Amino acid sequence: MVRKLVQVAQKVGVSEATVSRVLNGRPGVSDATRQAVLTALDVLGYERPTQLRGVRARLVGLVLPELQNPIFPALAEVAGGALVQLGFTPVLCTRSAGGLTEAEYVTMLLDQQVSGVIFCGGLTQDESAALKSRNVPVVLLNAAVDHGGFPQVSTDDVAAVQQAYAHLSSLGHTRIGLMVGPADHTPSRRKAAAFTALAHRGAGSQKTHPIGNALFSFEGGQAVATELLATGITALICGSDVLALGAIRAARRQGLTVPADLSVVGYDDSAFMNYTDPPLTTLRQPIEAMSRAAVTLLANQINGTNPTPKELLHEPELVVRLSTAPAPAPREAATG
Repeated sequence: MVRKLVQVAQKVGVSEATVSRVLNGRPGVSDATRQAVLTALDVLGYERPTQLRGVRARLVGLVLPELQNPIFPALAEVAGGALVQLGFTPVLCTRSAGGLTEAEYVTMLLDQQVSGVIFCGGLTQDESAALKSRNVPVVLLNAAVDHGGFPQVSTDDVAAVQQAYAHLSSLGHTRIGLMVGPADHTPSRRKAAAFTALAHRGAGSQKTHPIGNALFSFEGGQAVATELLATGITALICGSDVLALGAIRAARRQGLTVPADLSVVGYDDSAFMNYTDPPLTTLRQPIEAMSRAAVTLLANQINGTNPTPKELLHEPELVVRLSTAPAPAPREAATG
């Protein structure tokens, strides 16, 4: 108990006596100090006294699927800063090999009496039920799966594909491919559906508009792009910048030049895409606006405003760099 008092007091910058008064529910402590002590208790991993467990901490979970894709740290940075400005303490939860699962993170966050959770990615039905049963406010940011009942903030995947397709078509490309994430990944399914609709309306057949599903990694992009190149495409729209970089590697391994032989469009405009070789044409997600919208939706819920579960769609911006160029002469599909 003495160690707890010392650590919490040092964390908050108050005396051990003040911490003791808060833990024992005694008067003589300002609301701000009382809240700071309770938050420090949660952050340090100490269990709240029984009489204080009903008081929800001003902690907010930020659950990310990974940190290797630069887009997720960018989302976390903006959302975390916006939460701090509102007096909340963000708790970053990232899945990793051998680490905690998303379900375990949800259990931990519930134990810490969090004020709310922002999910950047997946959320299972069981986790949804657990959060709803505890009345924990939740916002989904670029949700990987469809879940009713929670407000969502997303990039408009249909608009993204339409912009990329129009750009490549204006350059004379008719053999355009699409490479997205796994088939059960909601943003990828939306992109594929939009791409298929455009292929049906275009002059080319669907055979010259192939779709590939890849793991969201450089290696996954390289492997699937290699298969798509065998169909004779001259342009490729990718579901992430990391996939696009894998596609460029695949093209070079086949002796092709980007963009002379293959035009490549990425998605995200994550860090350093202006410095790749060649600089990547990509669809920029409005990270600042989306992250702040997610935080606003969550804060409104925490303050008692229950929004109608709707999805706020944000328009992406096509950023044209040097990885796209006019279509070359048609190449014959490889035979095997």
